Amino acid sequence: MSELASRDCVPCKGAVPPLRGEALVVLHEQLGGEPGGWRVVDEHHLEKDYRFRNFADALAYVNRVGAMAEQQKHHPDLFLSWGRVQVKIWTHKIDGLTESDFVFAAKCDALAAPPTPNAP
Repeated sequence: MSELASRDCVPCKGAVPPLRGEALVVLHEQLGGEPGGWRVVDEHHLEKDYRFRNFADALAYVNRVGAMAEQQKHHPDLFLSWGRVQVKIWTHKIDGLTESDFVFAAKCDALAAPPTPNAP
């Protein structure tokens, strides 16, 4: 699990500016950046597409993310289709990105990883 994924989201109370510029670059690099990874779109939101073997696996992932979102009290937009889930994250209260959005993104990556087999 990444350092970001091990943290918890902090509820935004508003009245803070969204992250911009270098602050976004640093956090994006901690997520692994692109290609195939999280995209920072217009300094407004994070977006990533996950691919799965079938609809059932994609739906199971959506359910895992949904449960985690409730626990973290931080809710993404999820788009489910056959073998694909798109996740969009931003802090609605400030209509932009906070550090918690990157924490949430890392947690989404951790949930998508295949389970590690138990060691003997």
